[in-house]
Amino acid sequence: MTPTAVVVPAGVGREPAWHAEPHSVVIHALGTDRSRGLAAEEATRRLAASGPNAVGTGRRVSALSLFIGQFRGVVTWVLLGGAVIAFVVGERLQALAILMIQLLNAVMAFMQESRAERAVAALARLNAPHARVVRGGAVMTIPAASVVRGDLMLLEAGDIVAADARLIEATALAAAEAALTGESQPVEKNAAPCTEDTPLADRRSCVYLGTSVVRGTARAAVVATGMATELGRIARLLESADREKTPLQARIDRVGRGLLCVSLGVSTLIVGLGLMRGVPPFELLLTAVSLAVAAVPEGLPAVVTIALALGVQRMARRNAIIRRLPSVETLGCAQVICTDKTGTLTRGAMTARRVVTEGAVCEIPGDARPDARRDPVMLDLLRAAVACNDAVLNGTPAQPRIIGDPTEGALLVLAAAAGFTRGDIEQQMPRLGTWPFDSDRKRMTVIRRRSGAPWAFVKGAPETVLERCSRVQTVTGTAALGASQRDRMLEEIAEMAGDGLRVLAVAERPLDGVSRDATAADIERELTFLGLIGLQDPPRPEARDAVARCTAAGIRTVMITGDHPDTARAIARELGILGAADGVLLGRELQRLTDAELTERVARVSVYARVTAEDKLRIVRAWKARGAVVAMTGDGVNDAPALKEAAIGVAMGMTGTEVTKEAADIVVADDNFASIVAAVEEGRGVYDNIAKSLSYLLAGNAGELAVMLGAGLAGWPLPLLPVQLLWINLVTDGLPALALASDAADPDVLRRPPRAPDTQLLNREAVALTVLTGCLTGATALAAFAWQRSGGGDLVAARDAAFTVLVVAELLRAFGARSTKRTVWELGMRSNLRLLGVVTATLTLQLAIHHVAVLQPFFGVRPIALADCATWLALGAVPLVALELLKLWRRRACAGGPDKSSPRRTISPAMARGGA
Repeated sequence: MTPTAVVVPAGVGREPAWHAEPHSVVIHALGTDRSRGLAAEEATRRLAASGPNAVGTGRRVSALSLFIGQFRGVVTWVLLGGAVIAFVVGERLQALAILMIQLLNAVMAFMQESRAERAVAALARLNAPHARVVRGGAVMTIPAASVVRGDLMLLEAGDIVAADARLIEATALAAAEAALTGESQPVEKNAAPCTEDTPLADRRSCVYLGTSVVRGTARAAVVATGMATELGRIARLLESADREKTPLQARIDRVGRGLLCVSLGVSTLIVGLGLMRGVPPFELLLTAVSLAVAAVPEGLPAVVTIALALGVQRMARRNAIIRRLPSVETLGCAQVICTDKTGTLTRGAMTARRVVTEGAVCEIPGDARPDARRDPVMLDLLRAAVACNDAVLNGTPAQPRIIGDPTEGALLVLAAAAGFTRGDIEQQMPRLGTWPFDSDRKRMTVIRRRSGAPWAFVKGAPETVLERCSRVQTVTGTAALGASQRDRMLEEIAEMAGDGLRVLAVAERPLDGVSRDATAADIERELTFLGLIGLQDPPRPEARDAVARCTAAGIRTVMITGDHPDTARAIARELGILGAADGVLLGRELQRLTDAELTERVARVSVYARVTAEDKLRIVRAWKARGAVVAMTGDGVNDAPALKEAAIGVAMGMTGTEVTKEAADIVVADDNFASIVAAVEEGRGVYDNIAKSLSYLLAGNAGELAVMLGAGLAGWPLPLLPVQLLWINLVTDGLPALALASDAADPDVLRRPPRAPDTQLLNREAVALTVLTGCLTGATALAAFAWQRSGGGDLVAARDAAFTVLVVAELLRAFGARSTKRTVWELGMRSNLRLLGVVTATLTLQLAIHHVAVLQPFFGVRPIALADCATWLALGAVPLVALELLKLWRRRACAGGPDKSSPRRTISPAMARGGA
């Protein structure tokens, strides 16, 4: 009969620390039976009370809401308002053109972001589809959604754990928990209780929903299901994480507000002057609409979208897949990159890095001596490592595919280079018996027939193996293991552990005269010590250079891992993330800090170990509280909340879980930290292109405003019609701006410090240059207008002159807009062939609208004579020539001085090194 107990419903009150309770107490508290499990009726009742064992999908954003959301932003609303006014006053073509541009921008952004809200829903797909449980004494397979608290689960190698559970019995059990905890190696499990403050990654007495069993068998009592599990807890954190407006979106909104103020101010001024002069109200309204069109760059949203889209294409070629368009630029202004270790900074696979025998120490790779093929002791060590092994190696040593325990697979890869394979060993030395690894013995022993006699091969924790050895293998044969040799091996073990290596000792023993009924204790003694093998998930070869490039760019690299602190410390020092005297902050230490204390301390910590999903989220929030733009990388479920909270979330494409990819803004296809740095470089290039395109557009709008305002103040008729202004904004200005957005990134872009989130797209110097350019361009067009009228030309001819000169001036000025320092002839025309093609095509179109009969009444123009055309071309070149001469003058004036145009530093050198 199932014992009675007061069961605490999942999620109500304070849950017991199940990992710290003896399993007898757990069984009683759950109201179940350790042999028969729950009765079927009781399981049905609990399922009805608690609901299915599933992680909730959270709030979903509909496609319609996501599409409507693309119309946010001040610039967008200003343009839409202008379209409405244009429609009311009869300028329907102008209104339609503006609306079509906004619709195109919204569709492009919607297509990029349509999958961005699936992160929580993807958690549900991690649930095991089925589970084996004991109910009423019978073993049965049920849907994972039907598992309830108190069920007894049966686990074996290959199973996906269907719920959080406390182990009741475990035999050689190991679980892969990297996706949940960040622990890179399979975790050995047993039924013994842990201390109450044991971190999640070290709770050996529990298994968790969504993790997988690597080896062994177990019986476990379910303590939490659905949203009450650790995975469900991450789902709630994911829902609580905020995705804020990107720095680019904030900057564009500031530009929009400024344009709105300028447009309203100038329109009010002109209307007031018109009323004072008795101008008819309808004409004033038409003038106000014209000024609004002149003030607002209709092509700006398209330029930003295209610049980001081009950045997406370039990043894709460098293995960074963009899921949200604004993320392209946001990554470019990242000031801190919080990165996972396993698979991102490291290769993501265990590798033998050091081999120690009685007479040699071999570093792998790098030190080719002693050659395993010539060193008999090394050969014996590698043969034994393969003989005492349950993994399977497919593929080649260069591209291995391991089935089984990653550590054992690394031994097979090492031995394969010397010619030893599992298949050959199985044929030459058939297996007679096995004592699997367990957490008490900390060893594994395999008995094989060698040369007609039984032979034991042992590997395991170095201290436990070494203490059972009485002899040692040398190049001349076996010898007694002396105290000095034992002490040397203990020193080697300590040194390898300090270097973050996982150390295994390998030994062997002939079993002549040993009884068939011998126990493991009888076999595992009087062993011959063969050597030590140090294993580690090594750093990627390109990761150190990538970290150095981040440092040079003023970007702080922070390692956040669920792995062991010694391993984290060793990898961080090897990559240059951690200084020789710097420490590692453990998750349990972080959890004792308040949010304010963590915010104060976070700038001094470069490496975190044994952290949970909540710890990662707090680290990101602490950096954000300091005003930093944070990029967060990761591959596990436990990384997803922090990825969503960060300004830019970067998921690993190869090893990343579906949950992490859905929460991320960018997916790195090759799981390589160097690809993230390449994406930062492209992001900075995108920002530069947007800034130069914006400067070009606003200078054009300033020129149009100068023309309209100057004519209004002089009491002249409108020098440009609204349709002509729209043509200039969308075609003459917009197309060259799009070509400017395709410029390649400056080679020195990563030698500049990152921008602050509140940095303006245009600084004071850029604004001053924009106003100067606008006044110069406007004055040139007004001069053409006045000259034509003073020469006896009518209003149509004068407008033709102003229209053509303004178009030519804008198109030619695009060549100089590519740089504020280098001149047109230094940049070269062929360095941006798109721009050259756009300018040529647009000039051709400008001539066409004057000479194609069907277009003349539409634009209010007439054919122009060849002499006039040459005159307007020459006059339109004046602004470009003047601005290029200004560059030369400024270069001479500022020779040897500081570069005032470079972005201001936002993270101090001390912070970049890890200081306060």
